[in-house]
Amino acid sequence: MKIDRNAPIGVFDSGVGGLTVAREIMRNLPSEKIVYFGDTARVPYGSKSQETVIRYSRQIIRFLKEQQVKAIVVACNTASAFIMDAVQEELEGIPILGVIEPGAIVAAKETRNKRVGVIGTTGLISSGIHKEYLQNMDPQIQVFGKACPLFVPLVEEGWLHDPVTTEVAARYLQELKAKEIDTLILGCTHYPLLRATIHEVMGDAVRLVNPAYETALRLRELLQETDLYSLKTAEEEFPYRFFVSDLAEKFKVFANSILPFDVATTQKIDIEKF
Repeated sequence: MKIDRNAPIGVFDSGVGGLTVAREIMRNLPSEKIVYFGDTARVPYGSKSQETVIRYSRQIIRFLKEQQVKAIVVACNTASAFIMDAVQEELEGIPILGVIEPGAIVAAKETRNKRVGVIGTTGLISSGIHKEYLQNMDPQIQVFGKACPLFVPLVEEGWLHDPVTTEVAARYLQELKAKEIDTLILGCTHYPLLRATIHEVMGDAVRLVNPAYETALRLRELLQETDLYSLKTAEEEFPYRFFVSDLAEKFKVFANSILPFDVATTQKIDIEKF
């Protein structure tokens, strides 16, 4: 299958959190076009079974292939944990990148005391995938996971700098502070939006790893390795397209609050057709 290096990159997430990944791709790969899909009708993925997440992801990959994307970024930690091996057949040679490995690689390099924390959805933490990645790189690393399910609704409510959010963070993170971690992976794409609050609770001694940023850097390497890196700036005035499975207007409002430009349109599609 011939892949056009000037085709867009497909980015998908269970909802709006993956916009933090899209934002880092826009900042670090400004010549690339993006097709973003948020599965807002079926969010969250973190509480769903692996079988269900694989089925949803296959539908989304089929949609993105119709948009003729040249690479796919799974901007959802839960999907990254569950689908990477299962969807290879559907890809037909299109490179795919999840958000877990890039963050794990940086955490393994950064930790000094070999005690790494991971926060994420219930599904992600119970998968144990960060522990697997980190201990494959360094068997001496101890990994401590903590599910923080209230963080996502707080972010989507826009309570990024609110006393309620700080209190919730303090209660969730107390357990990890007691473990004396020196590195913390923000294992959900919503969580970089709470970075300031998490930093306030954890203190300066704990290095926060933002997988969204690390994924954008790894994507650039992957595109260069596969000879798919765009060599020219997109000719379109607005080279980004946004699709959702529900609540297009609500998605657009949230996108406009965190992206460096105004999203003019967001299109709702029936993802169950794919």
